Amino acid sequence: MHFMKQYFQPILLAILCCVGCESRKPDSPPPTAESPQPVERKLTICLLPKIKGISYFNSCSIGAKKAASELGNINLIYDGPTDGDPKKQAEMIDQWVVDKVDVICVAPNAPDVVANAMKEARAQGVHVITWDADGTAESRSHFVNQATPQAIGEGMVKAMVDDLGAGVSGDVVIVSSDATSANQNSWIDVMKPALEKTSLTLQTIKYPGENSGNALADAQDVIKKYPNLRGIFGISSVSFPGAAEAVEQSGKTGQILVTGLSTPGDMKKFVKNGTVKSVILWNTIDLGYLTIHVAAALAEGKLSSDATSFKAGQLGEVKIVGDNILLGDIMVFTKDNIDQYDF
Repeated sequence: MHFMKQYFQPILLAILCCVGCESRKPDSPPPTAESPQPVERKLTICLLPKIKGISYFNSCSIGAKKAASELGNINLIYDGPTDGDPKKQAEMIDQWVVDKVDVICVAPNAPDVVANAMKEARAQGVHVITWDADGTAESRSHFVNQATPQAIGEGMVKAMVDDLGAGVSGDVVIVSSDATSANQNSWIDVMKPALEKTSLTLQTIKYPGENSGNALADAQDVIKKYPNLRGIFGISSVSFPGAAEAVEQSGKTGQILVTGLSTPGDMKKFVKNGTVKSVILWNTIDLGYLTIHVAAALAEGKLSSDATSFKAGQLGEVKIVGDNILLGDIMVFTKDNIDQYDF
């Protein structure tokens, strides 16, 4: 026993020393009671335009990316159909629901076509808002509205009357986009009674879809059909340049004026050559920027149902009317200011 005790004592001491060395190395920091900070989860927000690849929505995406960068906790997905097909919009919404995103922001090309997909997304717990164009009331919680239909419709009619000159009579036509486009239809509903108060007569409305070639062809058709044509309204960012191109090609610049809605970048050459005197729009970069701020606030529970205003980053306080969050008023671009804008 004495021999065993002498033999095992040094071994036991060595083991204890080694255990102590492993548990506390000389260079190791002292233990701390602080727990690691949780990593903030990023919100995934999807921005779905009517059609991807045109100047109008490209500029909206610039503002959206800026807002996502400022907020810092946003994973932004910007995608949409390149042909404006609302069925493809619905398919993308369905896929994003499967991917478990947080918010889907939709500019519906045909509200009834995408309504079921939007409602199903909401039923699955995904926040859904509309922007640029509204959908059915039950398919979204809020609409980020660039301006009221009244301001847009009356603004276009006023621009045409001012550009032609007071008291000028004659025919006008409207070149829209799709017959199902909710925002264009709401503007037309305002334009019709506004035109009845003028000396201008609305002869027809054309629906070329979101297709510049079709808009050009439709405008060429009305130029031939109505000899007393004095003005063409191009009320989408695709139809406006198409209509202006038709007037220019016909050699009737100065005889037939074109006004409507498009980005200043797409209309500069027509303004400078006199085919167009006024371009009506809003700041599209700000529209994309505001949409992402609204989406983030909604996902984080910071957008109350009874709020009358909303603070959106560099835009400051914007108005809320019902479930519409308003960007502001229309802008008018002319030869005097159009070079100041780069979108």
